[in-house]
Amino acid sequence: LTGKEALTHFPSLGPSTNAAQGKVHVKQCDLLKLSRKQKRLCRREPGLAETLRDAIRLGIMECQYQFRSERWNCSLEGRTSLLKRGFKETAFLYAVSSAALTHSLARACSAGRMERCTCDDSPDLENRKAWQWGVCGDNLKYSTKFLKKFLGQKRIGKDLRAKVDIHNTNVGIKAVKNGLKTTCKCHGVSGSCAVRTCWKQLSPFHEIGRLLKLRYDDAVKVFSTTNDAVGHSELAGPQRHSHSSKHPASPRSTDLVYVEDSPSFCRPSKYSLGTAGRTCSREGNCDSMCCGRGYNTQSRLVTFSCHCQVQWCCYVECQQCMQEEVVYSCKQ
Repeated sequence: LTGKEALTHFPSLGPSTNAAQGKVHVKQCDLLKLSRKQKRLCRREPGLAETLRDAIRLGIMECQYQFRSERWNCSLEGRTSLLKRGFKETAFLYAVSSAALTHSLARACSAGRMERCTCDDSPDLENRKAWQWGVCGDNLKYSTKFLKKFLGQKRIGKDLRAKVDIHNTNVGIKAVKNGLKTTCKCHGVSGSCAVRTCWKQLSPFHEIGRLLKLRYDDAVKVFSTTNDAVGHSELAGPQRHSHSSKHPASPRSTDLVYVEDSPSFCRPSKYSLGTAGRTCSREGNCDSMCCGRGYNTQSRLVTFSCHCQVQWCCYVECQQCMQEEVVYSCKQ
């Protein structure tokens, strides 16, 4: 979550005793950069440390994928400094991190990697039928409940930045909830659908990442205002076109919000390495990516598999072909 986490492999549990496994689990928790309270919760939840590590990796990979063509490419360099500011990019980091945690926890429950939770335990008839057929729904209910306890969201206070961070964290959780879909499976003779079982399943994380990137593109700049009716401060943004009132509008629960304008990310700074040397698409994003500095053009030969045929039995035989490829990269 902070960019300081080690992404090295944890020690393998292996076929050891429960006591040894417990020691490894505690060691895994200590490897993560967690608060004292979070570390305590981690030690009490066997399987949580590996799930947290999976979530960190999932969030980083999705962030880098979504911003691969942007000036800020979600690199680990500068992330610590970035998280101290209230930029749009910081908003996305909070949202994608909480979404990755929610998604990973729910999947870990249904996969049996967590000791204190199991399949989706919603008390409905469809869910009980799914259990009877050996199908395990993703446990989003446990995931979201545990995550809010783990992140400690009870006291928001009056600090604007704290409100913004919690708002963006909840946007990530809500994006996972909105991606929950019903999946069905037929049981019957010769594949007939005489009996049908349905259960809840999370969307692939790429879909959630794409949704959050759209939220980033439409992020709302906010400030703090006092609500006279309830007597405490709230987030407020620009007045929406549909509102006849002159008062500022509250951001929607699905809006990513930020409090200060982002730097250009064109030159090296404490927030990023800049864009010099980055590859770009001449017809697409070179002008924007290179910040008006221009770009270099380089030709290179690349090898790829071609003319592939399935041979009896049972492998694929391919030839090696070469072609010229033109690469564009931003100037210094």
